[in-house]
Amino acid sequence: MPDPHDALWQEGWYRFAHRLESPNFGPRPTATQVDLIVLHSISLPPGQYGTGQVQRLFTNTLDWNAHPYFKSIEGMQVSAHFFVQRNGDIWQFVSCDARAWHAGVSHYRGKGNCNDDSIGIELEGLEGHTFESAQYEALQALCPAIAQHYPIQYIAGHEHIAPGRKADPGPGFEWTRLHKSLGLPTSSFPADTNSLVTK
Repeated sequence: MPDPHDALWQEGWYRFAHRLESPNFGPRPTATQVDLIVLHSISLPPGQYGTGQVQRLFTNTLDWNAHPYFKSIEGMQVSAHFFVQRNGDIWQFVSCDARAWHAGVSHYRGKGNCNDDSIGIELEGLEGHTFESAQYEALQALCPAIAQHYPIQYIAGHEHIAPGRKADPGPGFEWTRLHKSLGLPTSSFPADTNSLVTK
């Protein structure tokens, strides 16, 4: 009998996300177990929301001359699997079966190169600032859906997998709120033993 959860996914693409394919991806290493979700924050220009510029960055169509800040990231080729806007809309750029370019130099739960075995979710926001209720609600649906299809055991921020190099999503992100919504323990985070429990 087919798994009903698989109706949410088609070749790594989530049914309830706006699909916009990025050229910035690659194959995961053979026999990789995808067990980590990494949360990030991004806005382009920084602190401006709903501009469509994040989508352009991830699809290599950003006009580097459109804003002075863009010159500082000119030529950057990056991606994430998902982008959650302030209103809760979810965009997907890379199949979760593939390796997106979101983590960079990283190390977590005793392993390096977190791009290899993680799924990256970018939240529209500014590092250190707060996030919207609609974004937490989107994560409350998206994270369990991912964990029903992939053997997710950990959720961490970019700041936890690349400490000293990255600081997002930052102190404005309410980890306790997310953990409560997912039925996770809230006593200690980040911790390698903090597993995502799905029903």
